[in-house]
Amino acid sequence: MKYYIVKFMGPFGFIKPWTAVRDSETFSQQFLTPSIIEGIEKKLFPELLLVKGIQKIKRHRLNYLSIVIQQERTWSKGGFKAQKNKGKYKTNLAIIERGVMLKPNLYLAFEKKEEALEAMQQHICLCRNEDIMLPNQLFEMSLDDFNKIDGFELIFTGEKDAMFKVGHNRYHNSAEMFGQLKIFGNPIRQSNS
Repeated sequence: MKYYIVKFMGPFGFIKPWTAVRDSETFSQQFLTPSIIEGIEKKLFPELLLVKGIQKIKRHRLNYLSIVIQQERTWSKGGFKAQKNKGKYKTNLAIIERGVMLKPNLYLAFEKKEEALEAMQQHICLCRNEDIMLPNQLFEMSLDDFNKIDGFELIFTGEKDAMFKVGHNRYHNSAEMFGQLKIFGNPIRQSNS
């Protein structure tokens, strides 16, 4: 099998963990869930907005240079609230720490060259609009060669016993999502390439 690969690069990227609301410290996930891949695909190919499921992205791979911890101020559902208790003001504000990937590379694999060429003309975001990744390279490779690219990949199909829950799919009535995390080589790069 032959793939047409588009390599996207960006200065930083954040993948929102689905448990983020409940965790006191949350580090970025190192994998892309089915709904994230489907969202990227719908951005690249808007004609698929009304089509359910991942249609054109056949595989993906994500690696990065390092993770930095950033603080984010949050508040509970319902907006900001303050109240005076025993002479002191209390709010529902909190500070959480989140991991942000530095210089992530994302490889998207397509079966058709035309799809890869169309993707090569656009930018993508991982989970936030400010995490812009631009296409850098388009190349053709076999499945064996693709499996030599270092990085994380969540496999969405396979034996149910080998998978773990990765969230709820916003495109499919919040259905549970499962996957098996595969690690190829060293996903934490030693250089900017």
